[in-house]
Amino acid sequence: MATQELTGVQQRADHAGDTAPLPTAALSALARLHAAFPVVQAVTVYETAAVHAVQLAALAEADKLDDLDADDLAHAEELMAGAAATLASVGRLDLIGGAS
Repeated sequence: MATQELTGVQQRADHAGDTAPLPTAALSALARLHAAFPVVQAVTVYETAAVHAVQLAALAEADKLDDLDADDLAHAEELMAGAAATLASVGRLDLIGGAS
């Protein structure tokens, strides 16, 4: 199989000056995304920890929670509290089902 030479293919820009600045609209969109990242991260942490806490609580109800699982449950609850505090600070508890 022979290789084909591609024409009109853009080359890599490995040195300064080869890329243009972002357009103004892109800069404002990037700024909004950057500002929202802590909120998105807090929601993700809260939801993940909440699922884990429910699983561990089921073990506790079945009287099968060992010391390591108890530590995990406490840690999940700490993560949930921290994430909720982050969301409360920006008035977005509604994202996790709480009042904002």
